[in-house]
Amino acid sequence: MTIAASPETPPATTPSRNTVAAFRDHVLQVLESARGIHIVSQDVKDESISSILAGIATILRSISKEREANALEDALYKVTASLSLGGLGLTDDSVPSSSQYTEALFLVEAWLESLKSQEQSNSFLSFNINSSHGILPMTLSQKIFAQHILGHLPAGGLAVGDVARVGVDWILASELSWSGMSRIHEDLGSPGVWRNDRLWIAGDHVVHPTINHTPKIKTYVVAAEKAKKDFKMTEYQGMNYTIMHTEFVRERAQPGMLAFGSDSHTCSAGAVGCLSIGLGTADVMMTLALGETWFKVPEAIFIEFVGKPSLAISGKDVILHILKELKRNTVAAERIVEFAGEGARYLSSDARFAICNMCTEFGAITGVFVPDEVTQEYINRRKRSTYRSSSLYFKPDHDAVYAGKYQIDLSAVEPSIAVYPEPDHVVPISEKAGTPLDGVFIGACTTTEEELVLAALVLKVGLDKKLPLAKGKRHYVPGSLPIVQKLQDLGLLEIYEEAGFTRGPPGCSLCVGLSAEKALEGETWLSSQNRNFKNRMGMGSIGHVTSAIVCAASAFSMSITDTAPFLKELDEDFLRRYKSIRDTATQPVQYVEPKPNLHSEIKSLRSEASQTFTPTVPASGEHTTDLIESKVVTLGDFIDTDALAPGPTLTTCITDEEFGAHVLEHTHPEFRSTVAQGHQVVVAGHAFGVGSSREMAVSALKGAGVRAVIARSFAFIFSRNQPSLGLLGINIGDEAFFEAARDGEAIAIDVPRRVIRVAQRDFPFQLSEIEYQLTRNHGIASSYRMYGKAIWEKLTATTDDEKLHVAQETGNFAGDGRLDW
Repeated sequence: MTIAASPETPPATTPSRNTVAAFRDHVLQVLESARGIHIVSQDVKDESISSILAGIATILRSISKEREANALEDALYKVTASLSLGGLGLTDDSVPSSSQYTEALFLVEAWLESLKSQEQSNSFLSFNINSSHGILPMTLSQKIFAQHILGHLPAGGLAVGDVARVGVDWILASELSWSGMSRIHEDLGSPGVWRNDRLWIAGDHVVHPTINHTPKIKTYVVAAEKAKKDFKMTEYQGMNYTIMHTEFVRERAQPGMLAFGSDSHTCSAGAVGCLSIGLGTADVMMTLALGETWFKVPEAIFIEFVGKPSLAISGKDVILHILKELKRNTVAAERIVEFAGEGARYLSSDARFAICNMCTEFGAITGVFVPDEVTQEYINRRKRSTYRSSSLYFKPDHDAVYAGKYQIDLSAVEPSIAVYPEPDHVVPISEKAGTPLDGVFIGACTTTEEELVLAALVLKVGLDKKLPLAKGKRHYVPGSLPIVQKLQDLGLLEIYEEAGFTRGPPGCSLCVGLSAEKALEGETWLSSQNRNFKNRMGMGSIGHVTSAIVCAASAFSMSITDTAPFLKELDEDFLRRYKSIRDTATQPVQYVEPKPNLHSEIKSLRSEASQTFTPTVPASGEHTTDLIESKVVTLGDFIDTDALAPGPTLTTCITDEEFGAHVLEHTHPEFRSTVAQGHQVVVAGHAFGVGSSREMAVSALKGAGVRAVIARSFAFIFSRNQPSLGLLGINIGDEAFFEAARDGEAIAIDVPRRVIRVAQRDFPFQLSEIEYQLTRNHGIASSYRMYGKAIWEKLTATTDDEKLHVAQETGNFAGDGRLDW
C-alpha cells in the first residue's frame, strides 16, 4: 500500500460560527467520498468542532461503523488535546482560527485515510492459543519474527540463520534522519509510504526554539512538515514535543509488534515487549515505502533477573550494572537480548525502558522484555484504545535455545558511573567521588519520567538541608511535554528551578551535542545520558555517565557525590505512591502463539546454509566489487560511528565525498591520506562501527576512497548499512589473517569465490548472498530501481536450479555460507 502526496486542504477565510458549520459539511463530504457513508447534515449539531466530531462518531457507531467512528474519535482527541501536548486545544466554546480549522480537517482526512491504508496492508493480529504441532521451541524474538513473516513459515518454525521477508508495524525517524530519508525517498521515485498512521517523526536531534529560525535548521523542520502533509500523517506532534523514543514507547508501541527506526536507540520499545530495531536511513526508508524488509534471524541471549532492588534503584543503575558484569560487545554482540525473571516484576516500564535503551551500548541488536503483568497494566492505562488494541503477548518457550543465559541479582545493583569514554568502564561512586565537575546534565531518551522524579526527590533532600550550590552548570531536559506536565502536576518543576537547573525543550540536547545545547571544550560533565564516547557532548569535552539520582546528588557540590546520605532521607512514601509498586498481579497475562498471515512463498534456508544462488546482474553499469585489489590500512577495536562521521558533519555534509573529508579526523587524522595513497581496504578489530545508527559512517568511508572493510566483528547496524550503501564488509575470525594483513600489505578480494589473498596466502570468508547482491548492485536504492517493490521477494528467493548454476559457474559447490554475516 502506498499513499500518494495530496494537496493541502484550503484554509477557512474567516474564523466564525459559520466556519463550524462549514467544517461539519466538509467532514461529511470527506466521510462520503472516502468511506461511502452518507449522513444528513441536519442530523449533526454544529455547536463546535469537537461536538461535530463527537456527534458524527455517535451516529457512525449507531449504524455499526465502528472503525470510522474510532477514526473520528482519534481525530477528536488531537483536536481537543492541549496546545502544550501537541493538540489544537479546541473546546466546545472555542471558535477555531483559520489554522485550527485547516488542521482539524487535516486530522479528519488523515485518520479516515488510515482506514484505507490499514485495509490494504498486512495484518499481524491473528494468533494461536496453543503452539502448532511440530514447531521447534522459539525465543521471544523468534516468535515476533514468525508472527510478521511474509511467505512460508518453515515447517519447524523460525530458527537462527533463517533469512525471511518480514512485515513491519511501525517506522520511527527523527527530523535529522528524516532529512536523509526524504532524499532517499526522492531517489526511489517518491513511492509514498505503506501506512500513514504508522510513521513516527519526532523533532529532537538538532531542532531547538532558539535556533529553529536559522536556514540549516529550517530545512529539517520544512522536510518533516512536508512529510506530514504529503503522507497525511496521523502521528505528528511537531518539533520538541518529545525525544524520538519517549512518547513512542509511552503511548504507541505495543507487545508483539515489530518496529524499525533510523536511530540506534530504537531498542527502547523493547520495554513493552515490542521487538524494535535500529537501522540506517536507507534501510528504514525502504521499509517505510514497502511495509516490509529482510532479516536474518539472529541469536539471542537470555538475562534472568532475580532478587529485589532497593527502592531508589533505577533502570539506568541496572543497565550500568549489566555492562559492568558482562561488558559491551561480548555476549550481546550482534544478538538480541531478552529479559525476564522473577525479579523483573520489580522493574517498572520506565526502568525497562532505560535497560532496553542502552542495549545498543551493550552491543546488542536490540533488547526486549518478555511482556508480563507490569506491561499489561502499563498498556491498559493508555487513554486511547488505538494504542491498546493491537497487543499480542508472546513469551519464549521454556526449552528455547539461547546463545547464552545469564543471571543478574537486582539486590546487588548499586549507583555507579561509566567512566569516560567507555560505557562499560563502570565503577562504584566511591572510586570517582570528589571528581570536580563543570556541569551536571539530567536528560536524554534514556532518562525516563521515573528517573526525573527520583532526581527531584534527591534535590529536595539537599534543598531541605540547605546545601550550598557550588559554581557550575546545571541543566535538565525532560523527555517530552507530557512528562513536563506530569512533573508540574507533582510539584517537582520548582524543585529543579530552586536547585539551580535550567530546563531545555524535549530533545537530545547535550547527549548528542549537535544543537544549541552542548558542552564546551575542556569541560567535565556528569550526565544521565546513555553514551559517553569522545567528543559526544561537545568537541573536546569529557562526559561520565550515571543515573539521574547521582547527577542530582552531585549538583550541589559540583563534584561526584555519594547518594547514600540523600537516599536515607528520601521521601519514600511519595516515591511509593508515584511508582504504585504491586507485589501481586490482579490479572494474569494471556500469552498466545504466532499465527503468521502468509502471503507469498519463501523457503527456509536452514538446511541450505552451504548453498548460494545466481547473482542477479544489473542491466547496466560496471561492477568493481567482484575483484578488489589494493593495499591494507589497519584500525583497532571499537571504531565508533561518532569518530567515522563526527557529529558536526551530520548537519553540514550531504555527499559521500563531503563526509569522507572528515572521516576519523579527530581520532586517526592520518587515515584519509593513507587511503588516498592506495590503501583502500580497511582491516580492523572487534565491533567496527559501534555506536549510533548514522549510515553516514559508511558514506564517509566510501567518500574517502575505501572499497572494503574487513573486521573481526561489526556492530549490527553498521553491518546492515554497508550492503545497503554498496560498501563491501567482510567478517573474518582467523587470527592468521590478521597476522598477515598488516599495514601496506597488498591484498586481493575475489568476492564471487569468497577468497581473500594476502601475503601469498588464501583466506576463505563467508558472505550472505543478499549482502553480496546489494553490494554489487551499489546499494539498496539502485537495487530497488532494478526490482521495484518485489526487491525483498527477489533477493530472498532461491531455487535448486539457480544454486546449481552458480556452483557450475564458480566451481564452489560448498557455497559461501549464505547465512553468515
